[in-house]
Amino acid sequence: MFVQIMQGKVKDADLLLKQMDVWSHDYKPHATGFLGSTSGIDDNGNFIAIARFESEAAARENSDRPEQGEWWETVESTFDGEVTFTDCTEVDAMLGGGSDNAGFVQIMKGRAVDPDKMRGTAEQMEQELRKARPDILGGLAAWHGDREFTQVIYFTSEEAARSGEQEMSDDPTADEWDKMIDGEMTFIDLRKPRFD
Repeated sequence: MFVQIMQGKVKDADLLLKQMDVWSHDYKPHATGFLGSTSGIDDNGNFIAIARFESEAAARENSDRPEQGEWWETVESTFDGEVTFTDCTEVDAMLGGGSDNAGFVQIMKGRAVDPDKMRGTAEQMEQELRKARPDILGGLAAWHGDREFTQVIYFTSEEAARSGEQEMSDDPTADEWDKMIDGEMTFIDLRKPRFD
């Protein structure tokens, strides 16, 4: 799987969301290797989209279509400033991956002290997490840059997610996990996630 992350500050949310619907209806049927996407606008007006493709080549082929470029011209005008794109060739699915049934999605961006150790620990903790956190429907971690990652977690609801966080705050594994993070984490909460 290949993931492309698009992020920017929104100035015309209505037009942006309308254009997302246009893409889904008119362009998605012709998008080579497109597996799905999760997107939304947070409380601060920041838009983020996590698009999944079968491969990097499929994503490139889709980007190079003339009609995709025409569509993007309109979409780009809905942003205030630069829109960033991050390509991720290494992607880890958690608990089966994302879920279109999620009522709340939290995106965490950070840097790992040791990516291999972090990935191995996450894999070992998966079954325990499935039992301890029924509010988590699934997730994925996309790796990019210098030990950087973007983790996307799909929850049944925001209320259930916050409750689960409180219950696990005293868990010793939470401290171990914190030690694997190099620096501060950035959190993006999507209270009205969109799935395609």
